Amino acid sequence: MTISQSDIVGIDLLRQPTMRDFADGLKVRRVLLSTHHLMIGPYILFDHFGPAVFDAGSGFDMGPHPHIGIAAVTYLFDGEIIHRDDLGEVQTIRPGEVNWMTAGSGIVHSERTSPEARARGSNLFGVQAWVALPSRHEEVAAHFAHYDAVEIPRICADGVEFTLVAGTSDGLVSPAKTYSDLVCAEIVLTGSARYQVKPGYRERAIYVVAGEIEVMGQLGTFGEGELIMLAPGAEIVLQAPAFHAARLMLIGGEPLSEPRYIHWNFVSSSAERIEQAKADWREGRFPDVPGEHGLMPLPQEEIRR
Repeated sequence: MTISQSDIVGIDLLRQPTMRDFADGLKVRRVLLSTHHLMIGPYILFDHFGPAVFDAGSGFDMGPHPHIGIAAVTYLFDGEIIHRDDLGEVQTIRPGEVNWMTAGSGIVHSERTSPEARARGSNLFGVQAWVALPSRHEEVAAHFAHYDAVEIPRICADGVEFTLVAGTSDGLVSPAKTYSDLVCAEIVLTGSARYQVKPGYRERAIYVVAGEIEVMGQLGTFGEGELIMLAPGAEIVLQAPAFHAARLMLIGGEPLSEPRYIHWNFVSSSAERIEQAKADWREGRFPDVPGEHGLMPLPQEEIRR
């Protein structure tokens, strides 16, 4: 992965994600969480997975695994995933819907292809982001919330479809409960449509999920898999090329006042708290997920800051 400064006005840096094989051959672009340890506002991880096609009899399986110190948001463009957790929640998420899981002091969950989709064959395409919780909320009680597509605010005008997954932006407020000021939105631009990125948050980034975009007044285009970090206060205008569409994600927010440590699925402002979580998982002190099996093992990599 390379990070380079851009000469384009209003853009601080460009970034290419790392590509890796995830469970069951699913290709995942990991945009955040790297050796450079870049955060965007409170976002500490951003994954773009798929598009993937599973033949009949196969599917996606992420067995029970724990989290602390974050809220995880899952948003799909295609396919479906069943979420199960130790709170007893069982929820299928489909395109346009939002799963918002607050791990807080600790939660265990699984993510799998549904039996029906597995039997017939299925697709999977979406994003998942981790939002680090402010230190005063890191140990809140775990909570899970699901929002149907009709509950998610959306604006469609002049070739732009803006869907506010979480936070506030463009005069909209998402129903998802957050613990810090942030934005997470899907933006779909049809051919030649334009969208002006608002300057409301100190840290913002545009991620190109599919297609390509231009920055008005500048040469060149940005393509699939590129993350564009915007300069604070910059008001840039994005445009899809003529006769083509682009799918983007906008993420951002106010940065946290303290750095974060991370190991595997554990995030905290305290290295000692992560060591405790590692020991709790290793020694079986996290609760079980009803009806689940196949716990994920604790990896050996070091805690990073």
